[in-house]
Amino acid sequence: MSLIRWQPFTEIDSLQKEMNSLFDSLVPTTSNIKSAGFAPAAEMSETPEAVQLKLEIPGMDAKDIDIQVAAESISISGERKSETKTEADGMTRSEFRYGSFRRVIPLPARVKNNEVNAEYKDGILHLTLPKAEAEKNKVVKVNLS
Repeated sequence: MSLIRWQPFTEIDSLQKEMNSLFDSLVPTTSNIKSAGFAPAAEMSETPEAVQLKLEIPGMDAKDIDIQVAAESISISGERKSETKTEADGMTRSEFRYGSFRRVIPLPARVKNNEVNAEYKDGILHLTLPKAEAEKNKVVKVNLS
């Protein structure tokens, strides 16, 4: 039987490698972010008559954006297409994000989904979603007998 000398630093190094691989799988890296696509930033406000929604979707054509409105939520999806150009020495560098996205946003009130007004200008999508009649009168007086 041979004796093996105990080397505590080898065990610590092994533990460190395992911890690094664990954290690397949890923290998004640049390659993970590129493959995940993007989700447009949204801003919502509410008036007594309508719900106003703005989404930041720069660099897209209006024909590439799909908007579907239900009574209680809105779904916006689209695809940003890549226009790759090969440059000198066969190398291309791009920092833009390409690919498809989909965002479903729950609405704070029921809306008339057949009367939605949409406008896309300068990379900002403006949506006006008129509220359903039942939602306009949220406060109801109750009479005591």
